[in-house]
Amino acid sequence: MKQKQNTTTIAIYAALIAGSILMVFPFVWMLFTSFKTNAEVMQIPPTILPSSWNMDSFTKALDLLPFTNLYINTALMILLRVVCAVVFCSMAGYAFAKLNFRGKNLLFTLIIVQQMIPGQIFIIPQYQMIAKMGMTNTMFSLVFPGIVSAFGTFFLRQAYLGIPDEVAEAAYLDGCNRWQTFTKIMFPLTRSSIAALSVFTAVFAYTDLMWPLVANTDIKSTTLSAGLSSLNGQFSTNYPVLMAGSLLAMLPMVVLYLIFQKQFIEGVAMTGGK
Repeated sequence: MKQKQNTTTIAIYAALIAGSILMVFPFVWMLFTSFKTNAEVMQIPPTILPSSWNMDSFTKALDLLPFTNLYINTALMILLRVVCAVVFCSMAGYAFAKLNFRGKNLLFTLIIVQQMIPGQIFIIPQYQMIAKMGMTNTMFSLVFPGIVSAFGTFFLRQAYLGIPDEVAEAAYLDGCNRWQTFTKIMFPLTRSSIAALSVFTAVFAYTDLMWPLVANTDIKSTTLSAGLSSLNGQFSTNYPVLMAGSLLAMLPMVVLYLIFQKQFIEGVAMTGGK
């Protein structure tokens, strides 16, 4: 029996190691490709290590793209989307979980339906709204789709449903009105759920590609993901430059993950539990 358990453990670890290698290999390939020349990338059979390590691709990527603007735009978009998601989704989730009002079930059904519809369907009407307001190529246009999140509303509603009603009733007896009960009692109790929502809102905003390409056509007012797409040529692509730009674009998220890796892991665990 013990030998069988050891064999099973070895097989599990082997499978996990193989999966880890498959996940890490594309990043290793991207790193090595960024130091190659375009001729080395195209040669057959391909090689993993570059023949000579040079920084020309990084220099070209920095010349082709205004990374300072892209970093600032991406950071501001992530920050504002997280703030909007936390504020508005918290209020909406609390209302759907603890308040009784006319049309409550119908409105929540619409939110659930919105989660079932692909987000690409909303791009045209959202762009028409931004264009009529004259807000294209602005920071507001980048933040606009993330002001309210159907996922965040549903997620925080589940968090508020997990809080007993007796907590709010005790706050009423102590003299709190509805707003004070929400801000001083209920909102702090959902801190872990808010952290999870913030993590995933930041990741979704960072990886958003289609909307920045549509809303902000000026390269200086777009984000890192949309800026990198300009390095992909129509007929030919300089892959070392593209890989170098991708590495430069990854740096902020890698740094954030190293700093807030505990919150990232807790966010994944909390979302899975909910």
